[in-house]
Amino acid sequence: MKVGFFIGCNIAFNRPDLEQAVRYTFPALGVELDDLEGQSCCPTWGTMPSIDPVGWYAVGARNLAIAEEKRVEMITACSTCYGSLAKTAHKLQTHRETRNRVNRLLKSIGKEYRGTSRIRHVVYYLYHEIGPEKIKASIKHGLERLSVAIQPGCLSLWPSEIQPEKEADVFHPKILRELCEVLGASAPPYSRILDCCGMGGMRSTDMEKSFILVERKLVTMKKELNPDLIVTGCSSCLIQLDTAQEFLQNKGKINFAIPVLHYVQLLAVCLGAEPQQVAGLARTPVLHLLNKIREG
Repeated sequence: MKVGFFIGCNIAFNRPDLEQAVRYTFPALGVELDDLEGQSCCPTWGTMPSIDPVGWYAVGARNLAIAEEKRVEMITACSTCYGSLAKTAHKLQTHRETRNRVNRLLKSIGKEYRGTSRIRHVVYYLYHEIGPEKIKASIKHGLERLSVAIQPGCLSLWPSEIQPEKEADVFHPKILRELCEVLGASAPPYSRILDCCGMGGMRSTDMEKSFILVERKLVTMKKELNPDLIVTGCSSCLIQLDTAQEFLQNKGKINFAIPVLHYVQLLAVCLGAEPQQVAGLARTPVLHLLNKIREG
């Protein structure tokens, strides 16, 4: 199998260790990655959609056209990229006038959106295309006796009507939980599993309010599960849940720390990757836990 790897700005600039985890994990599971040379920002929701919707669709369509030229689907570990590109594809497939306007713009750079490629979220791709059984058979280090709290992330769930693939019941997400259980961990539900982490536009405009949301989520996880680890499928959730803890500790809001990983980072370690390579930029200490996993 071969897929195009859409990295996205957030991962490339803030968490390149997550990029390395993707580059380790997918070839280890038999999937070749194409770098989609020339890819750009998705672009994210808080930028062009606010001032130029057609321009936004055109930039997204250009990224999708690169994958179409390569005849590959695209995967991303960023839920914002997933949501943005899924919205673009949905709009262009259902609104002929917008598609014609976008293709007129793309013609000036020798490209055309045809609708033959789709964006895939890494969590959904791993679940549907690789499958839990192959993942289970491929791991070298299991997570027995490890308890995790999962954070699916808003844009991997909603708006569900635009997404090419999604949970059977978005109000009771199970895919990320099952993928953690395949690795040997327990991943029980908790009451705020659907709550937003407060990242994105809120953190950019009002960090204090953003951290109120993440504090509530962290305190609920600690009280109800007391997990060894938080596992998310979203790079924005990863950054928020990881970096906010130091701030909340300094403000006296929490007196605990819970390591945070993107699922692909955790899977990479279970497949044999060096923890420092795929999770070395974590702010909340996690390497001690990953080294214990490798030691059995």
